[in-house]
Formats: sequence, C-alpha cells, structure tokens
Amino acid sequence: MSNSTYTANGENGDQGSTEGELNEWKQRPPYRVHDEAADFKVRYEGSCHCGKVRYQLSREKPLDAKFCHCTTCQKIHGAPFQWAAIFHKDDINFTHGHHDLGWYESSEKTCVHKLPCKVSCAYCRTPIMDEGRNMILLFPTLIDFKTPEDRKNFDPSCHMFYTRRVLDINDGKPKWTGINDSSDLIADSPQEAVNELKRKRQDEEQGKSKKDQK
Repeated sequence: MSNSTYTANGENGDQGSTEGELNEWKQRPPYRVHDEAADFKVRYEGSCHCGKVRYQLSREKPLDAKFCHCTTCQKIHGAPFQWAAIFHKDDINFTHGHHDLGWYESSEKTCVHKLPCKVSCAYCRTPIMDEGRNMILLFPTLIDFKTPEDRKNFDPSCHMFYTRRVLDINDGKPKWTGINDSSDLIADSPQEAVNELKRKRQDEEQGKSKKDQK
C-alpha cells in the first residue's frame, strides 16, 4: 500500500491542501466553496453513488437541458444517451468531496484538469459533470428531486446527435443531427421547430447578403 497514490484525504491522490499553485482550482468556480454567510440559496442537492462527492444548486431551472446521443457520451456513461443540464459555474456549491474528484479530458485522453473536461468521483467513478470553459453540464440523475415539479424543471428541450442513437425516442422533441441550432433537424422533429429553423437560416442568409452588398 505504500506505493499507492491514494490517500485518506483524497481518493485521487489529493492531499487536501488548498494552498499553492496546484490547488488554485479549488479557489475558483465551480469548485470554490461558498461561505455560509454568502447569498447562496440552496434549491437542490445532489451526490455521487458512494456519497463522497456532494453538492448544492442554487438555480431553480437549468439554463437548458438536453439529451446527447454522441458516441463519447454513450461510452463514458455506459448508456444509450446522456441527460445533461447546463448551469453557470457559480450555481453549484460542493459541500463534500473536493479531494475526491477525478478529471478526464477526452480529446487528448488525459487525466489532468484541462478544460473542457469530464469530472467524476475518483472513488465510485460516478460522472459528476462536464466542466466547460464558461459553463458546467450536470447530470440530473444525481439530484435528489423532492417533487415531480422539481423534476419537470429539468425536462430536456431537445436531442443532439440523434443520428447516432441506439434506440428511437418518440417524445415529440426536436432532434438534431449534431449540436442544436448548428446542425440539421431530422424528419420526425416537430414541424414548428423545423419551420422556425428554416426562418432563422433564411434571415441569416438575407442578413449576410445585405452585408455583402454594402
């Protein structure tokens, strides 16, 4: 056991210190602990499977919520698709487990904290969130919803990368071939969503033509 990188203070080898250059991430959102006297209204609580990592959320509704069917999400979550909710980094407050977090940067396949990256519990390996440069994507299945209304606040607005799906989902939501608003809607998307996208792209083309004529 003497050769192990794991410690009692942190299953990822973190010694629990908040000092020094290597620990600067602990002083910044989303990892910075909100002071008890700070204006942080707790709206939801969530945790990993083993309970070592626990957090609070202050925002009543995410900025958006989506189902992602890309192959990376399928493999990392071991599931047909990922359900993710977007929050500001200041919307979360980790109450337990700062020293039990692990990172994975999928493009370079490295475990360093390099944005954007995937964050998980280093003990039970539960995916906690995807940390981007400006936002975080949380996974609502980790949240302890108290009421059906709370759960409904996290209803997804659309499907992304639906052409890579492993099963069909007939829920009437817009279904994009890639990133929403930056790709195409497939045939079984709601007609109003298809029409809105068509109008939006026509307006963009007209705006571009007017700009080129100046």
